Amino acid sequence: MPDLRPWQAALACGLFGLWWGLTATDILPPFFFGEPLKVLERIADWFVSGDIWIHLGITLLETALAFLIGTVCGLGIGLWLALAPIASALADPYIKAANAMPRVVLAPIFAVWFGLGIWSKVALGVTLVFFIVFFNVYQGVREVSPVLIANARMLGASRRQLLRNIYLPSATSWVFSSLHTSVGMAFVGAVVGEYLGSSRGVGYLILQAEGAFDINTVFAGILVLTAFALLLDTAVSVAERRLLKWQPQGHERGGH
Repeated sequence: MPDLRPWQAALACGLFGLWWGLTATDILPPFFFGEPLKVLERIADWFVSGDIWIHLGITLLETALAFLIGTVCGLGIGLWLALAPIASALADPYIKAANAMPRVVLAPIFAVWFGLGIWSKVALGVTLVFFIVFFNVYQGVREVSPVLIANARMLGASRRQLLRNIYLPSATSWVFSSLHTSVGMAFVGAVVGEYLGSSRGVGYLILQAEGAFDINTVFAGILVLTAFALLLDTAVSVAERRLLKWQPQGHERGGH
């Protein structure tokens, strides 16, 4: 496949130019839609002055903790329930009920339980990440062919060997497909928590700008969060490529 990054960069520049043109000609009112050059100027001021780093560091820490804790819990509990049919049947209605709950409404409760520090934001992010990973791991293990399991057992494979050589490889591709979505959800948990109560974080900066009707700062915060979310997603992609080398790639199947 050809390298599409230049085309992706050109598309981004085109969209930015369109935004600038529509606001410069007042087709889109700048008061409501911002001014792209002022947005970039605000981002540059943040990084040059260093004001953004403490806020960005807090948001990234909350995001990373929510992502890691939610992933580990989702992976562990998903594997356990997928391999324990009775426990899975008992827990099924409760898991479905918890997943159906609009978990953002838990943010005020977490603020009461854990205070206005980072852990209330981490807890909210964990609830968003957990179910994405859990259901993918659960489905990945359940998708393993019963014939494959039966053949491995006939050859004397122990439960630990089945887990290491069959169940985990089967679930790994499902896990990584969920991690790309989980990165965004971890950011959502951190920022929503900062909205509801915090004194630091990029979400806090966006909230203060909204209160002052400063739409350019709002867009600046959104762009900074988006850029770092893409960086985390890229890190997940790198880990995925290294850990899933055993899977055939499209170009390899084509004989190239």
